[in-house]
Amino acid sequence: MRLIASRPLPHAPSPYLILAVLCVGIFVAALDQTVVYGALADMMTDLDLPVTKLDQAAWIVIGYLLGYTLAMPLMGRISDVYGHRRIYILCLGVFLMGSVLVALSNSLQWMVAARVVQAVGGGAMVPIAMAIVADIFPGRSRAISFGIIGAAVEAGAALGPFYGGALSYFLDWRWIFWINLPIGLMVILIVYLYLRPGARAKGRIDYIGAFLLAAALALLTLGLAQESGGAHFLTYTLGFATASLLLFASFIWWETRVAEPLIELPIFKNITFSLANLINLLVGGALIMALVGIPLISETIMGRSALEAGLRLLRFTAMLAIGALIGGFLCRRFGYRLPTMLGLALSGVGFLLFRWWWGSDVAEPGMTLSLAIGGLGFGLVIAPLTTAVVDAVTAERRGIASSLVVMTRMIGMMIGLSAITAWGMGRFHLMTAGMSLSEVIHAPAELRDAVLNLFGDFFLAAVVICLGGLLPALWLGRKERPPP
Repeated sequence: MRLIASRPLPHAPSPYLILAVLCVGIFVAALDQTVVYGALADMMTDLDLPVTKLDQAAWIVIGYLLGYTLAMPLMGRISDVYGHRRIYILCLGVFLMGSVLVALSNSLQWMVAARVVQAVGGGAMVPIAMAIVADIFPGRSRAISFGIIGAAVEAGAALGPFYGGALSYFLDWRWIFWINLPIGLMVILIVYLYLRPGARAKGRIDYIGAFLLAAALALLTLGLAQESGGAHFLTYTLGFATASLLLFASFIWWETRVAEPLIELPIFKNITFSLANLINLLVGGALIMALVGIPLISETIMGRSALEAGLRLLRFTAMLAIGALIGGFLCRRFGYRLPTMLGLALSGVGFLLFRWWWGSDVAEPGMTLSLAIGGLGFGLVIAPLTTAVVDAVTAERRGIASSLVVMTRMIGMMIGLSAITAWGMGRFHLMTAGMSLSEVIHAPAELRDAVLNLFGDFFLAAVVICLGGLLPALWLGRKERPPP
């Protein structure tokens, strides 16, 4: 595959300026990924959804994760062919359009659809930014740059719940999405004026493969999101799962026959590439347990407000952002294996502490310590896993490779959240028998302890997932490979 060189700008801007501007756009998109955790109660009130319909409200989150994931492989490949700068600007524009649609929504269906549009643009910006950084930062400096991007993503995710809760409390939840407009337009202007167009890969785009993969993921999510104990649960779950498997098989068949596939399947023969993506899948499945469990425990067991729950989650996600930076430096010094294994181990310890210490009477410093350990662990794995994937491909495939590393994490989060919705909400409804949130908060201690044990089961499952990631991490490279 031949690269088409673009005409250079008269004066090359500082790569650190470009990195900073890209991170602003990424930060805003990441902010909106978690912002609904802090504003969900107000959004449900506006949409006339009672607390017993939390499984439906979960689609406000799942819709974003689904759109985030579906866009990545296609937009990553499109950015390789049409230029990273051009597609970054396009995706940011789609994100802003989706933000306007969310702010104007007046029904659950409209809001979920708008969140999908918003996520299509926001999700694609992350891998495209990684590809741009891989172009402008050579060699070992990539790991630190990826760590900075990871920190921007996690900082946005860290502030999201508190930001959403604060704006909902003081203004209105719709302002969360209106504010995106001036910030996003400023980023578009700066990127257009100061970022080089960059090299482009000559080739075709596999739209059929993208459609098959997107349909398979969507049906898998629908199958996993069926509430256990509900009417026709087994029929719907098996039906969606079977259709999803058939589409995945069709996708693999198509990719082996098309001249220029969306994803070159032989690349998975690279053991480092495959293992890094597998670990990222597991990380996503465990991470969503914390992002959902921490605020829900705070509101249902401890009786705290959404704003206070957001502040507690902030302790976890803030350390996640710090860990992303530290992981970049550790990856540069020690390679992929050490920071990945250390991060997985710390994440597992954090979940064990959630299981042992958290209850209606959890006190400081135990709460903050457990949140800090878990968040730091998840942050440490970001840079080494991203660097491992990008280092394993040639320059013209960095867009799609970067999209895959984020995509596998999002798939893990979708699977984890769908499992919580199906298994957890079914058990929650059986325990509470249609009680309102305020009634759950003031319920007898026996019932609140039963709900707490439900969350504890989620955390133990996350421990198993983190420990499961340690085995493939053993096979990651000890040192960084020379970049292509």
